[in-house]
Amino acid sequence: MSDPVHDLQVAPALGEGPDLVVLTGQGLYCPAGDFFIDPWRPVDRAVITHGHSDHARRGHGHYLSHEDGVPILSARLGAISAQAVGYGQTIQIGEARLSLHPAGHVLGSAQVRIDVRGQVWVVSGDYFVSGTGDTNRTCIPFEPQRCDCFITESTFGLPVYRWAPQDETLAQINGWWQTQANEGRPCVVYAYGLGKAQRVLNGLATDIGPIAVHPSIEPLNAIYRQAGYQLPPTRPLSQVLEDPDATGALAILPPSVQQTRWPVRWREHRDAWVSGWMQLRAARRRQGVDRGFVLSDHADWPGLLQAIAATQATRVIVTHGQEEALVRVLQDKGLHAHGMRTPFAQSESAEDSSPI
Repeated sequence: MSDPVHDLQVAPALGEGPDLVVLTGQGLYCPAGDFFIDPWRPVDRAVITHGHSDHARRGHGHYLSHEDGVPILSARLGAISAQAVGYGQTIQIGEARLSLHPAGHVLGSAQVRIDVRGQVWVVSGDYFVSGTGDTNRTCIPFEPQRCDCFITESTFGLPVYRWAPQDETLAQINGWWQTQANEGRPCVVYAYGLGKAQRVLNGLATDIGPIAVHPSIEPLNAIYRQAGYQLPPTRPLSQVLEDPDATGALAILPPSVQQTRWPVRWREHRDAWVSGWMQLRAARRRQGVDRGFVLSDHADWPGLLQAIAATQATRVIVTHGQEEALVRVLQDKGLHAHGMRTPFAQSESAEDSSPI
């Protein structure tokens, strides 16, 4: 592995000492601990916030992740050298004291807390906080960490993104499914395979019809079930597709298969896309589906502001999405805020490129 090259560094520190995390060509790097966080190029030591493919990539020498996330990494990346740690467990790496804390995004998702001689930075990864007060019921909720500097995602960093209560959205999905079943049509729901699919499954009614999932999703369902999360019984997609009496069935598929011809046997089916992007009519039209349901595993605009305030950080680095609007609002609140562009995908769909 090559040595880190600090070819791009974040804005200067404010006199409290050197930056604990800097941006390099390989990814976010902690010099005090000589490790990277969610690196996008191969490195010796990688701390992984969660299993989505834009954060967890192949080729690293050693991985460290939350204990619920390691099985997901193994399922998606194959044989890896991985260390599993629990939430709140502190380990010393070089001069850095590192601990992982719940992010509420998907199973095993974590914020990375770094303490070097009393200076504390937190790298959020992706996290879910909603202005409605909802929590993601298929993982441990976000727990804010007091810190001097908070590196926050901003996937939905615009005021237009405000999530409705999730029970309302899940009820809409079930009502739509029931209507189609009453009319003799099966349903297809496009939902990202890690996190979103399980969250939808957790909220589905069990008395409308059979539920099928794409073969790339079922191994992840098994990991969620093993971790203690309740998901309804599911059938293999191939089995339901071959059933001539598939009326009333609902199939959950990753969005990557939308452009294939797999549903040809279900000519009368209805389809829907489940994503935070469905908040915008233009996004719904682009997907070319019958319905769009707004359900995201990322923080909405009020959630971002709430999470940042809860950290009591005086410095905030904004990345991974709509940085400009959030930076401007934080600066107006008197915080030292600035953006940091990284190769992290700027949509919920990046994880769907994974084969599992």
